[in-house]
Amino acid sequence: MNLDKIMNNLEARHPGEPEYLQAVREVLETIVDVVNENPHFESAGIIERLVEPDRVFTFKVPWVDDEGNVQVNIGYRVQFNNALGPYKGGLRFHPSVTISILKFLGFEQIFKNALTTLPLGGGKGGSDFNPKGKSDAEIMRFCQAFMLELWHVIGPETDVPAGDIGVGGKEIGYLFGMYKKLQREHNGVLTGKGTGWGGSLIRPEATGFGAVYFAQEMLATIGESFKGKTVAVSGFGNVAWGAVKKITELGGKVVTLSGPDGYIYDPEGVSGEKIDYMLELRATNQDIVSPYAEEFPEATFYSGKRPWEVKVDVAMPCATQNELGKEDAEKLVSNGVICVAEGANMPSTPEAIEVFKENKILFGPAKAVNAGGVATSGLEMTQNSMKLMWTAEEVDAKLKHIMKSIHDNCVKYGKCDDGYVDYVKGANVAAFLKVANAMYDQGII
Repeated sequence: MNLDKIMNNLEARHPGEPEYLQAVREVLETIVDVVNENPHFESAGIIERLVEPDRVFTFKVPWVDDEGNVQVNIGYRVQFNNALGPYKGGLRFHPSVTISILKFLGFEQIFKNALTTLPLGGGKGGSDFNPKGKSDAEIMRFCQAFMLELWHVIGPETDVPAGDIGVGGKEIGYLFGMYKKLQREHNGVLTGKGTGWGGSLIRPEATGFGAVYFAQEMLATIGESFKGKTVAVSGFGNVAWGAVKKITELGGKVVTLSGPDGYIYDPEGVSGEKIDYMLELRATNQDIVSPYAEEFPEATFYSGKRPWEVKVDVAMPCATQNELGKEDAEKLVSNGVICVAEGANMPSTPEAIEVFKENKILFGPAKAVNAGGVATSGLEMTQNSMKLMWTAEEVDAKLKHIMKSIHDNCVKYGKCDDGYVDYVKGANVAAFLKVANAMYDQGII
């Protein structure tokens, strides 16, 4: 496989899409050997077909605000690869949404979904609409307008969107309501639904829970666990919330949370009512974490800074892409971190990942670590198909089993001669082989 040639062609075809190109390069660099060992993949053009989405839908979304003014946003759906099953991936409503970000997320989703062992393809979508500061009526009107364009290209056996940043239970409800009216069917087309009408228990916590289960497996490889460990978590959304809950349950102490405004350091740990306050903080519709330090005086707020300067045993970036750079990684290493697990999508830069690998730090990449969310979405799809609902304990047990299976596959393909596990390579190779073999079996289509 000629990596440079493939990347040069891709960059020429998709200029100005750095996140997407970064994600593709990161995967291809780790699977060169396995591609070269399977020449039939090259003859079938597997790589060239894999890095291009099957199709991309772009559409305008006009809606009317509470003052009666017409607003116009851009909507997207990237259907990337369905070799293993229907396209599956969230919808993100945020001003930062671009086609590059959605293609990067959709490409990552292919591999993440393949790792879950569930029959799911990869996709992603969203809009540059910002729900922050909007009334429920405005959010409803936007969601209805968005679904008016999306409904005819999705379906329970075609493409199953879910939530992501800016799309929680409320937005999923409005989206599903419009879909149901247009399609005249009540089916499992969206995941993250309300538990009273088809949703799965523990779905909001699932990505965070799964990330912690994966990190626990990583720690076990060196005879460690979360018990007695201090942990830095970034973000304060659903992923961070789920992670904090599970880390605390396993005996660890989370000492940081963060937002765009900076981070808080709480030496006593985020537990009990403080975890509940994370939900209250998000409900205020303000994308800032500083009020935490006002509510709990033992915590200190550091404006405009990231939590990676704090001395901790485990770091879990759970906020957004490229939030942890080379200097952050060097600080974590110098402060004695033993494990870094990515709860967000691609939160560490390539340079930061290299620092962790060079220092033999346990490093879990997002496509493996945060697969718990989509895994539980897959479990929701199963429950919808079977017209039943599992208990929270049943879902949690299945999630834990899936995360252990993902970890085992990463170790299988990522273990180095010196015993160190390259989880990035392991995750990419395991997922690639599953998708590539399915594509090869299904012919040139």
